[in-house]
Parts: sequence; structure tokens; C-alpha cells
Amino acid sequence: MRVRILGCSGGIGGSHLRTTSLLVDDDVLIDAGTGVADLPLAELAKIDHVFLTHSHLDHIASLPLLIDSVSDLRDTPLIVHAAAATLRVLAKHIFNWAIWPDFRVIPSREQAVMQYRAIRLGQSVRLGLRTITALPAEHTVPAVGYQLDSGAGSLVFTGDTTVNDALWPLLNRIPNLRYLLIETAFPNRERRLAELSKHLCPSMLAGELGKLTARPEIYVSHLKPGQIELTMAEIESCAAQYKPRMLESNQVFDF
Repeated sequence: MRVRILGCSGGIGGSHLRTTSLLVDDDVLIDAGTGVADLPLAELAKIDHVFLTHSHLDHIASLPLLIDSVSDLRDTPLIVHAAAATLRVLAKHIFNWAIWPDFRVIPSREQAVMQYRAIRLGQSVRLGLRTITALPAEHTVPAVGYQLDSGAGSLVFTGDTTVNDALWPLLNRIPNLRYLLIETAFPNRERRLAELSKHLCPSMLAGELGKLTARPEIYVSHLKPGQIELTMAEIESCAAQYKPRMLESNQVFDF
């Protein structure tokens, strides 16, 4: 599998800040934040599956425009995978004809250009030789993370999450875990905000990584613009033994 980071920031601003989206090979997206908009139309048309971690705007912002842009270029529907609660939010608040057309019935329900497919916690979806499994996340709305398994190696993306005891035993049982992409949205001085919004700050990240017995390469996502240097300096101070690095747009992982 090849994963290209289209966006991994907690916000926008400047030439390199895009919100969360990971392109898997050329046909799968994990989340559909603003980074998707940088892809040319021909690459957008190749995307067959979108796996959403949750319904917050920075993770779904490009999905409505994506399906609108490629609907006349595809012979098969775009499949949107997410927790059932997330799909209900999309149907009620985004693809509701008031904000955006409901592409599940365009041009007809029988030949729709978009389909929803609910995924349960722990469920795996097999796409060729690739397996994508929903993992637990703790956030202010129903959320999941994902394990991407090529057979030769695995990458885990936590999505947006806070302290999450249910996750680590699962990660510690992944024999081929190569990469862990985990969020840290706030610096330590905003720990209370991190707790309220169910994100992580550096001291919380260090506590979570202490639960990890596997030794993957660790990359930090969802840093807030304007606080990147401070947050990474704090991470390097309190979690140095885990050697976390900042995730960057256009970074590529092969496994």
C-alpha cells in the first residue's frame, strides 16, 4: 500500500496547510478534508471509496465538491464508509438539498452516484489485497480510527481522539504495525481545552504513548496553525523517548 498525506493540519492558512485527508494508492481516501482539493480532476475520478473517521468539517469539507465534480466521469458509485451515526449526520446536515444535493438519489436511487456503507467498530473491509479496519476513537462526536493493512505492514491513523484506553491493546496486537499517525491538537497550556474538545496535548500524548508496547514510527497530526512550533517543542520534551515526528503534507508511506 502507498499512503500519501494530502492534508494533516488542524486548520488552513498558507501554502502548505490543508486539513485531514490520506490518499491510499489511487482509489481510497481516509477522510476528505481540504487537502483533497489539490488533486487534479483525473485523480479525483479514480477515487472509489472514502472512509470517514467522523463528521467534523475539517474531515469532510471536500466530500460534497468531490462527488459533484466527478459524478459525470464515473460508471460506478462512490462508496462512503463511516459509522452509522456519522452517515446520519451527513444525510441530515450536508446532503440534504438545503446545503448540498443528496447524491444518493442522483440521477436516481437505483443508479445513484454515491452510496453510504456503515462500518462497525472492529469491522474490516477488504479491497483487493488491502484490509481497512475500524478502530475505537474518543471524540465529541461518534468517531473511529483506521488500520490500513497491506499484509506486509500496517499503518494506523487514530483520527481525532483523546485519552483512549480501548485503542492500545488492539495496536499492541498488530504484528506488522509500521506506522502510527496520532493527533495532538493543542499545546500544554491549553490542556483544559483539549480535554473539553476531546483532543490531545503533548503531556496527554506522552501518557498515551506509554501504553504502546509495539514500536512503530510515530507521526503527529492535527497541529493547530500558529502553535506548531510550540506544540512540537513540547512533544519533543515530554515524549522524546518515542521519537515522534511531525506529519507533513505530501509525505508518503509505503508498506
